[in-house]
Amino acid sequence: METILKAIKDEKLNVPKHVAIILDGNGRWAKKRNMPRNFGHVQGSKTVEQIIEDGYNMGIEYITVYAFSTENWKRSKDEVDALMKLLAKYLIDCIERSTKNNMRVRVIGDKSGLDKKLVDKINELEEVTKDATGLKFTIAINYGGRDEIRRAVCRIAEDAKNGLLSPSDITEDMISERLDTAGLPDPDLLIRTSGEERLSNFLPWQLAYTEFYFTDVLWPDFSKEDLLTAIRYYNGRERRFGGV
Repeated sequence: METILKAIKDEKLNVPKHVAIILDGNGRWAKKRNMPRNFGHVQGSKTVEQIIEDGYNMGIEYITVYAFSTENWKRSKDEVDALMKLLAKYLIDCIERSTKNNMRVRVIGDKSGLDKKLVDKINELEEVTKDATGLKFTIAINYGGRDEIRRAVCRIAEDAKNGLLSPSDITEDMISERLDTAGLPDPDLLIRTSGEERLSNFLPWQLAYTEFYFTDVLWPDFSKEDLLTAIRYYNGRERRFGGV
């Protein structure tokens, strides 16, 4: 890590404040090793922990990861069940790690579609870490960007129905405040591993002016050196936010 930090300092790299990551390639990583897909998910969860630590040490303040999408329910029951068990274990372990590392954790997505025991673990984790001042770590579980916007629109429509606002009152900020990510800055950099180059319904509203970095590296193999490469790429972009 000292070498990485020296490179950031020597190259005067601007470290993105908020990095969003689509964790892709766990299944393919396992297949290459003649192992079941779930083995890849276990290894991928370990990579998440390492990248969280490395990213924070590099100066990243917010990390948001796509753990389970609304579309992932279409996978085999065995894989979905294994993923849910892995997420439950991860959330339990995360309580101890987060407390130790002063990390605030929140979960975004439609919690109504999750098992009550899993929701209880999510609520406990968010409550225990709510006052942490270190890295802000967000996990997207049963998350779909279009569904998130739909739910926000429903809340706005309900307010309009109750006479709390009129359609002309609706602003972009009002919509943002009703999204799952309310209170979080929009990501500066999106990383997607495994060679795929699409958003897959991840944060479509929030990624409007985000820089995208795609890599062929499968998620379980993603390292701090790969994260540094992404940060270097980010520094080569000129962010104009629609201006000249």
